[in-house]
Amino acid sequence: MNTKRITIYDLAKELGLSVSYVSKALNGKPGVKEEVRQVVLKKAAEINFKHNTQAANLRRGSSMTLGVIVPHINQNFFSDAISGIEKACTENKHNLIICQSHEKSDVEKTAIETLIHQNVDCILISLSKETQSANVLGQVLEHKINVIQFDRCDENFPGHRVINDNKDATYKAAKSMIDEGYQRLAFIGGPLHMDLYMNRKEGFIRAINEAGMYVPDHFIVEDNISKENAFQTALKLLALPEPPDAFLAISDIQALGIMLAITQSGLKIPEDIGIFGYANEPFTEIITPSISSVDQNSERLGYQAAMVYFDHILKNKESDEVITKIIESDLIIRSSSKRNNIAVVL
Repeated sequence: MNTKRITIYDLAKELGLSVSYVSKALNGKPGVKEEVRQVVLKKAAEINFKHNTQAANLRRGSSMTLGVIVPHINQNFFSDAISGIEKACTENKHNLIICQSHEKSDVEKTAIETLIHQNVDCILISLSKETQSANVLGQVLEHKINVIQFDRCDENFPGHRVINDNKDATYKAAKSMIDEGYQRLAFIGGPLHMDLYMNRKEGFIRAINEAGMYVPDHFIVEDNISKENAFQTALKLLALPEPPDAFLAISDIQALGIMLAITQSGLKIPEDIGIFGYANEPFTEIITPSISSVDQNSERLGYQAAMVYFDHILKNKESDEVITKIIESDLIIRSSSKRNNIAVVL
């Protein structure tokens, strides 16, 4: 069996043409008649020749490829964001390489190095939970590769960012629970070295302060991203003499853990305890009771992150303007935070 890859030299020999002329035909360059180009394409298909577009792109000074790094690809928020990025790449005839960090800074660093070696034109990244600083992205810029942060960003790293209205969205979510009559709200947050989690905490506190309510310090718990941690935290809070009567979580995964703790404690949702989550994961509307959530419009967020590259960086290569885009979130109010169990989209 002949396993030798057929090259452009083989194709040129079959056609009796020069390599440069065949290359022009394959790449749609001027100076080649259309009927000749069709003959070249037909012969290429006959001998199973695959055009090395990567090599051709690199000769032009571009790989026509973007890379994206996310903490998880099996969470709906990030898979939808990737879908939006992929849509933008397809519209602009670019390829996409997808990596995940599994919330590990060392895995994230390896992914960055891999994308650098792949000569991508731009890296879009949502930082891992462990990443304390985005300084690691400095090496990307040193290789003349563009960087766009989205969702989880380090505001101290200079560069383009596409984020949600985290502070306002969390304020609205907390206010909606207060308007439903909940009076002892607990907040289950994330690591405060990440700006989005700090902003969500500030939005929660703003709603509490505006309502003139008091929240004990131990009702605000940080760095509780996992379902198991949220479950254990909720169990402890619910066992207090004066427990919370509502929980606002910064992810639907947390909200699910809190729901399990409430059920185990023999309490009812939403009559005894209310729950509000974040990200509008698909399971939130199909479980009973359905979980209220902040829809971050993640596919649009991912699409806009990629379009920062296509609309701004690629078309304005000499511009030093730093782009920050804010994608508005929507409140999806369901049974878990509405005591009369009426579902409505705001």
